[in-house]
Amino acid sequence: MKSEDTPFEGGPMDGRVLPVLLGPTGHPPKTYRIPVPDAAGGPPTVLVYRRVPRGHGGKLGLPRGWKYEYDPEGRKDNRLKWPWSKPDATPDGS
Repeated sequence: MKSEDTPFEGGPMDGRVLPVLLGPTGHPPKTYRIPVPDAAGGPPTVLVYRRVPRGHGGKLGLPRGWKYEYDPEGRKDNRLKWPWSKPDATPDGS
């Protein structure tokens, strides 16, 4: 499998570059979850990072690569958003 060195911005992983496995389309996953074990033996804390373009270039405006930005709220928006889908029950949409 191919991997790509991807930078992380914000949160505890700020400034680090990790090799991230690429999917069948050649892109890293949209969200990257990092479980951090609790020192007291409790449930692990999960850090959530979202994929964003590093920059756009050329005439077509295609992304020049990807980076991950910290999402402190850790929203779960993995659900498909179809026009006929019911709206979310929570007011913030997560």
